[in-house]
Amino acid sequence: MIARVTSPTAPVATTGYPWPIETAQLANGLRVVVSEDRTAPVVCVNLWYDVGSRHEPEGQTGFAHLFEHLMFEGSQHVKKTEHMKLVQGNGGSLNATTNPDRTNYFETMPSEHLELALWLEADRMGGLVPALTQETLDNQREVVKNERRQRYENVPYGDAWLRLLPLLYPPGHPYHHSTIGSMEDLNAADLDTFKAFHQQYYAPNNAVLTVVGDVRTAEVFTLAEKYFGSIATVPDIPPAPDGTLPIPAGVAVRETVTAKVPAPRIYLSYRTYPFGTAGYDAVTVLATILGNGRGSRLYQRLADGSRIAQPDYIGSYGVDLAHAPAPLIITATAKDGVSIETLEAGLAEVVQSLVDEPVTTEELNRAKALLTTAWWRGVSTAGGRADLLGRYATQFGDPSTAGDRLPRWLAVTAEEVTEAARQVLSPESRVTLTYVPGEPEASAGEPEASGESGESA
Repeated sequence: MIARVTSPTAPVATTGYPWPIETAQLANGLRVVVSEDRTAPVVCVNLWYDVGSRHEPEGQTGFAHLFEHLMFEGSQHVKKTEHMKLVQGNGGSLNATTNPDRTNYFETMPSEHLELALWLEADRMGGLVPALTQETLDNQREVVKNERRQRYENVPYGDAWLRLLPLLYPPGHPYHHSTIGSMEDLNAADLDTFKAFHQQYYAPNNAVLTVVGDVRTAEVFTLAEKYFGSIATVPDIPPAPDGTLPIPAGVAVRETVTAKVPAPRIYLSYRTYPFGTAGYDAVTVLATILGNGRGSRLYQRLADGSRIAQPDYIGSYGVDLAHAPAPLIITATAKDGVSIETLEAGLAEVVQSLVDEPVTTEELNRAKALLTTAWWRGVSTAGGRADLLGRYATQFGDPSTAGDRLPRWLAVTAEEVTEAARQVLSPESRVTLTYVPGEPEASAGEPEASGESGESA
């Protein structure tokens, strides 16, 4: 039974999302979002689950990410490795991602295989637990361990994100730990604990199904009911811990890491505003002015100007987290012969310039042009649009608000950028993470707990 349908047929926003969006909700709580686009015979099926590392209770870190792997290892009616074979064998592609806020699974297929994609997603939503074995769990735990080694532990500067999170967010905060989680937690949990985690969060009333492409909306709603409608609602899904924190942080923190890295590198980071807020829109423009490309202040002053930073390893960006103050990260890597102290002083001076020197019209227009290009590049494919609509439906309750983001970036003024800089870029709230070349004093097997922290100068 489809409990509710709304059908805005006009484009949501000419400058943001100029395709129709139609929504429905099944009786079991599954929200279904459809956006038709007949320009190519392609469809993307994207399923957002409102579960990420921020939902993981103490002792269960890394669970959401591990399930990103387990969900491809077979379900009640799909044998191990068959999910990938069925999608790829029919001309499609697929993947999944996990972040602190959510987990999502997606397939892009020739539109004639829409029904196959929906059946596959429904089977692993409602039928993963009966197929989950100890062998599969043990195998994927090893895969995650190898992923951690390859992406974080055995790559120069690879553990920076693992170190920054606990410096930015206090113990107990939902963003304190990374999605890769603790290997100790993953090893300690038994099969029944993992099954219980899946049964708690991977439920129709905790998910948004988005379908974009060459489809008919009524058919999507009918197929969603056919394959997902019988999956039971899970009552009383526990919310993530409260992420409220003061902005600015008011406490400066510093950590220095001696590691096998090719050159000194600095990460400056600040807690800003949650993604989706007006404050974060201003921070997004700020980050673009500060560190996006050759025309940015960082590049102009540290790479072209004083030439103390490597031009290919300099920049700034926000991490789009929606349920607590999101981080702004600014980074630079020293050129040969430049000390870490010189690099840090230069980096701090450019950051402070956003408070002391007005943003020029040229800088503002350039930033907005870059953001406009990035926006349209992101929504140029069915997959990009499906992910975007799934995000706004999950995090803000309304996929049509996706059309607001670009107009809000374009409306940011130079004065608002300066005010955002004044609010969030204070030295007293700065997290400073530095890497210096050398032999590590101890293994960084658990970066969150290693290193020395203290007040910055």
